[in-house]
Amino acid sequence: MTFTPHGKHLIAGEWLTGEGTFRSAPAHGAPHDFSGGTVDLVNRAAEAAEEAFADYAATSREDRALFLEAIADQIEARAEAITAIGSAETGLPEARLNGERGRTTGQLRLFADHIRKGDYLDRRHDPALPDRQPLPRPDLRLMQRPIGPVAVFGASNFPLAFSTAGGDTASALAAGCPVVVKGHPAHPGTGEIVAQAIHAAIQATGMPAGVFSFIHGDSHAVGAALVQHPLIKAVGFTGSLRGGRALFDLCAARPEPIPFFGELGSINPGFVLPKALAARGAKLAEGWAGSLTMGAGQFCTNPGLIVMPKGVLADAFATAAGDALAKIAPQAMLTDGIAEAYRAGAERAAGVATPVFEGVSEGRNALPAVYKTTAEEFLRDHTLAEEVFGPLGVIVTVTGEDQMLEVAQSLEGQLTATLHLDDGDMDLARRLMPVLERKAGRILANGWPTGVEVADAMVHGGPYPASTNFGATSVGTMAIRRFLRPVSYQNIPEALLPEDLRGV
Repeated sequence: MTFTPHGKHLIAGEWLTGEGTFRSAPAHGAPHDFSGGTVDLVNRAAEAAEEAFADYAATSREDRALFLEAIADQIEARAEAITAIGSAETGLPEARLNGERGRTTGQLRLFADHIRKGDYLDRRHDPALPDRQPLPRPDLRLMQRPIGPVAVFGASNFPLAFSTAGGDTASALAAGCPVVVKGHPAHPGTGEIVAQAIHAAIQATGMPAGVFSFIHGDSHAVGAALVQHPLIKAVGFTGSLRGGRALFDLCAARPEPIPFFGELGSINPGFVLPKALAARGAKLAEGWAGSLTMGAGQFCTNPGLIVMPKGVLADAFATAAGDALAKIAPQAMLTDGIAEAYRAGAERAAGVATPVFEGVSEGRNALPAVYKTTAEEFLRDHTLAEEVFGPLGVIVTVTGEDQMLEVAQSLEGQLTATLHLDDGDMDLARRLMPVLERKAGRILANGWPTGVEVADAMVHGGPYPASTNFGATSVGTMAIRRFLRPVSYQNIPEALLPEDLRGV
């Protein structure tokens, strides 16, 4: 299947134009023009979502599951075209996009299975006790209900799994919430063809047209209008700390503040404990180099910081890492702006730490850069604790266990934290675990954090600035909880209760 974008917005079943155009900047191939988003389109999309909400929230879990599966089927029907335009726009290799497409359709089918089971509803029933003394107890029933229309922002680094039909959209639709997506301007054609797939699924399953809308946008005004619209009840976002914090503040400043579920920034520290470093330092260095440079380092779980005991073993680790990095070929970054920001981050790091390996990055291509510093310098200068989006890593050496704990305690919230340990490291690991539990949403042992399993037990989130809501996850079935709220029904006649609560 070939695909040429028409550059329009999908608003409640209609493909519309906005005001003006913007041109895509693909990594290769011809650019395309896309209609610019407007506040009027945001209004129309939000109003359509609100109009569709009551009917969509009342659909059965089976009907919503079939809808999610239909979206997955329609995406797969466009597989070749999605890979072609996704690779052209982002520079990501075909194999990566094929895998990401499988993850996207897998998420949709996972949520279909999840809502069929019904456990997420958390149904509870306290029967009436009319004879209880000193006062009778009323009949009380509780279940989770969808919150209303949800806004979703596409991510630059995952054009499929964290964008138009990604985890935020899948979990919101599974919960019974209509969705308005603001597509990312880095991959507008990819977003548009996935929106076409969702539109086809709406038609095939008879869902309300307003259950999904897609708005192109290369301006901050469209995003601001979306999060401030009074009919939008929650926001899902994956992106930069600066952009996400600005939208978070807008959500909080609304007359009716709404939850902003933003994934913003993380350096994903790894702690190499003494016995592990002595036993397999070179192997760990090679593994770190591979994880650090995977996808040109453009993963939110990229392990940008590694902490280990000072000494000849740390020096050997740095040498081995540099040797492994020297074999890495240049990789295209997602946008020219991301490439420029990466180079600027490397320059900042070079000003405060000692280079281990510095590739010369030019244009949109990136080569890795790794720096080494002491715990004293790291604790003195916060610069090295800030995320640099790209294949940049920092090695921090410590003089003992207490200093390793001090480095861990100094960190801000993280998506992940990793312990590299052997049996002889357990005592130090026990000291680190309570610290890392407060710092990260996912703790790993003897692995690398790149690659996030989509499963019931996954948490992809963490304390700020890793995310804006430490109690939520954007990956895994628990992500549905973001778009639900508990409602208690007291002495409500059976016929008035939601279908899923009757007879409970």
